[in-house]
Amino acid sequence: MKSKIFAAVSAAVVILPFLRCSDAEAVSFTMKSTLHSDSAIILNLDSDIVIHEKNADKKQMPGPLVNIMTAVVCMENCSDLNQEITIEEDIYSDLYVTDYPDDLRFAEILDGDVLTYNDLLYAMMLTSSIEASQTIAYNIGGESVSAFVELMNEKAAALGMSSTNFTNPTGMYDAEQYTTARDMAILTKYAMSMSHFDDICSTYAYTPSIPNEERHPVRESWRWFHSNIMMDEESDSYYKGVRGVKTGNLELGGRNIVAAASKDGHNYLVIGMRAPINDPDGNTAFYHIEDAETMLDWAFGHFSYQVVLAETAELGELPVELADGNDYVLARPKEEVSLLWYDQIDLSLISRDNITWYQTKLQAPVKKGDPLGRVTLEYSGERLADVELVAVSNVERSTSKYNFYAAKLFTKSSWFKKSFIVAGLISILYIIICIYSYVLFKSRAKPVKPMYAVPKVDRRKKKK
Repeated sequence: MKSKIFAAVSAAVVILPFLRCSDAEAVSFTMKSTLHSDSAIILNLDSDIVIHEKNADKKQMPGPLVNIMTAVVCMENCSDLNQEITIEEDIYSDLYVTDYPDDLRFAEILDGDVLTYNDLLYAMMLTSSIEASQTIAYNIGGESVSAFVELMNEKAAALGMSSTNFTNPTGMYDAEQYTTARDMAILTKYAMSMSHFDDICSTYAYTPSIPNEERHPVRESWRWFHSNIMMDEESDSYYKGVRGVKTGNLELGGRNIVAAASKDGHNYLVIGMRAPINDPDGNTAFYHIEDAETMLDWAFGHFSYQVVLAETAELGELPVELADGNDYVLARPKEEVSLLWYDQIDLSLISRDNITWYQTKLQAPVKKGDPLGRVTLEYSGERLADVELVAVSNVERSTSKYNFYAAKLFTKSSWFKKSFIVAGLISILYIIICIYSYVLFKSRAKPVKPMYAVPKVDRRKKKK
């Protein structure tokens, strides 16, 4: 029941927002405690935000953490996890020949045992069983482990694990097999979105579904336990709320751990890579467990959601032309902004000064809630979020100011110039017509010369 609850919680938290605004970014806060692991990362699952990292992009040997990808590829390429598989030792017996025999992990799976894919997934995730991981890869890969590894690398590329390369599904040493703490966080977060993966990695003890009594006569003794002792209630390292996820050790790669934990409504994923196997005196040490406890204590003890920008905060003003009354409008956040914040850092250190206005001045009318610009919240030079700013209130337009403005605007418009030219041309044409008409009128009213007024006399009649 606990595993099912955790599965539901994990599936939900990956979609919860970090901020009630867009484009949120992380700030890696400094831990006062020193970690033994060479690389580490702390991811808040509720927000999908990294709150601390150490050498998160440094390439490391993953060891059996590889099994997380093996499980993902198996579950995505197997239509029936209850399908039974007959174990063939020849598939993995060549792995016995190694320069690092202490890296081998077994789940007492014997040649001829019949197990389901589901059983093999439990064996692999709980114990790092090479019998289980190699058998899964061989069968899912179409009797080709190398084909399965290709699927692993294809999936890594699809997830954006840009600093990862897989060469085997078991996690055995290979100089060409590497990943980073950041890439493992990407992979694990994706895996945890698969409900059955959560069921497996959050289980502390599992008994195979098929007894195989001929080779395992005492059923109670054939049981697999999770290698993360933080889940063992009888262990001194027990940590309430921890779920799996995976541990992995390599003689040359140190101790690695991926663990998820929930407390008081907060959910975290911590990853530690390349912690020393022995202490300075040469004694066996479990620094990866100690680091996981340190990271979780710090996260749960010092982080909570806090309002860093209230919805009522007034962050600036813009001038408004043609306004009826106040010739400006105040700007506020479109909505309240909450951040997962470190309690050792004063909220006043978050800068709100970087404001980008969409326009340098406005023209009435302006409606309450109209977008005005954006403010970038920053801390120590790192961007936290971009928040849209909107108008606090309405600004009405003055009718008289607008009429004067419209008239003034018209005199400066191209239409006004065109109409002025046309009017001028019409006026000139009118004047020309008037002059022509006047001249024509004068010419018609001109008086007749006298010589043309004397009647003609017939001289022949006068002689008679």
